[in-house]
Amino acid sequence: MNKSSALFLALVLLGGCQSMAPVDSPSAQAQKEPTPTPKEQPTVYGSFTQDTLYSLLVAELAGQRNRFDIALDNYVTQAVSTQDPGVSERAFRIAEYVGADDAALDTALIWARNDPSNLESQRAAAIQLARAGRYDDSMRYMERVLQGQGDTHFDFLALAAAETDTDTRTALIKSFDRLLAKYPSNGQLIFGKALLLQQNGESEASLKLLEDHPPKDGEIAPILLRTRLLQSLGRGKEGLSILEKSLKKYPEDKRLRLTYARMLVEQNRMNDAKVQFANLLQQYPDDDDLRLSLALVCLEAKAWDEAAGYLEELVAREAHVDTAHLNLGRIFEERDDPQSALDEYAQVGPGQDFLPAQLRQADILISNGNAAEASRRLKEARDNQPDYAIQLYLIEAETLTANDHPERGWQVLGSALKQYPDDLNLLYTRAMLAEKRDNLAQMETDLRAILKRDPENAMALNALGYTLADRTTRYAEARELIEKAHQITPDDPAVLDSLGWVNFRMGNLEEAERLLREALQRFPDHEVAAHLGEVLWARGKEREARQVWAKALEDQPDSPVLRSTVQRLTGSEKL
Repeated sequence: MNKSSALFLALVLLGGCQSMAPVDSPSAQAQKEPTPTPKEQPTVYGSFTQDTLYSLLVAELAGQRNRFDIALDNYVTQAVSTQDPGVSERAFRIAEYVGADDAALDTALIWARNDPSNLESQRAAAIQLARAGRYDDSMRYMERVLQGQGDTHFDFLALAAAETDTDTRTALIKSFDRLLAKYPSNGQLIFGKALLLQQNGESEASLKLLEDHPPKDGEIAPILLRTRLLQSLGRGKEGLSILEKSLKKYPEDKRLRLTYARMLVEQNRMNDAKVQFANLLQQYPDDDDLRLSLALVCLEAKAWDEAAGYLEELVAREAHVDTAHLNLGRIFEERDDPQSALDEYAQVGPGQDFLPAQLRQADILISNGNAAEASRRLKEARDNQPDYAIQLYLIEAETLTANDHPERGWQVLGSALKQYPDDLNLLYTRAMLAEKRDNLAQMETDLRAILKRDPENAMALNALGYTLADRTTRYAEARELIEKAHQITPDDPAVLDSLGWVNFRMGNLEEAERLLREALQRFPDHEVAAHLGEVLWARGKEREARQVWAKALEDQPDSPVLRSTVQRLTGSEKL
């Protein structure tokens, strides 16, 4: 095709390929006139040169052939060259379609600059600037949309700032305040500021702003944010009440009912949640996400038959298939049908549900005396899915150990470490198993190997420090290790427990009690309770020690560490 023929076709094709949204540029306006014959065709159309028209034609033909790389490159080049609003909008649409963020920003700005009265161009520039993290510039463009009485996206601007730092969000709040002084009743500004306050951890201030400015009719997002804030502040019942009133007003709103259903789940009102999810699924029968949610709520409510029905529907509809098979396996386990459970778990393919399914298969087989079959299946899984090999080794070793086959578990870890000698998870697991086997030398060797590669590994530091404090007299060394772990993870209750225990072993009873009280408050664990009770007993607070142990035994009556501690100190297992 020569340029003369191409220019003739340009009048027909320049309006855009079918995959892209049309634009009303000056060149596009020319298309609306009767198409002249080739002899009548002038060399230049509108304000475009022959080379520009040829480049745009190539772009359109490329777009029709799904060569968006060529289409985008040509349109961006011509947008920069011509500064034409129509061309720059077309370039922006293509860039947005293919996810070319830099090009989308550049062309949106060209479009906005050359078509300042077009609210869509100003809004596009504002959104692209927000995506690029240029929030102050974005606010200026969004204000132009606001002045033109167009639909603003201050909520998007606030959401885009979620991943930024506190200082950036604080500066944005000041910009919102400046606009709120001019437009005090603008719902998007109010909602956007409330979002920013929530992101800055100022939940009370965010809630007060929303309560002081009730949403207008049809504004759902502020209602949802208010209920989330109430839930986070421990006032979930108030949030539910607001949602119930809102649903009476907007009974068909999916977001409201879905939020209501999820809050019911969070408050452990499973039967009520089941009713709401069933209502939603009736309204939206093709929404398989809802169908899965309803199935999971039925599982939590122990409505096995209902759950199985929805999960089987998902399999038939080829939606969430792996998750459906995994949970059908759970149901068959509850029904004491291990073979059917194994059949379901075996159908789970690679993905987020693969390892849980492998774990359940291994546990069923090993606990039923078929460890050899479990090992065979796990080896086959490692061969077929080598990316999961290490996790599958860990599943095999830990499941064997948990089902009274510690020696075989130990052998599996040895085989895994021959293949992956530097894997920290394998080393840590073997270290923990070595401690149970009273092989403290091997435990220390493996943990030291981890710390050599990762000196800031708080879990390894804590494990080594605690074992040295509990099983040896190397207290000073143990304390140094645990204190380093505490510096890295100051809020970890396991580390606080270790720090309390090493202080107890060193005779610092008052400090030990303080640390163990804090650890138990953060994490009411039976082992922490055993430690705190022992420290209290050593300090002569025997009555309180018994109370701590009694409460922990209510939650975990079979705890060996609690039973042994009580027996050792009181001379009886009974309190």
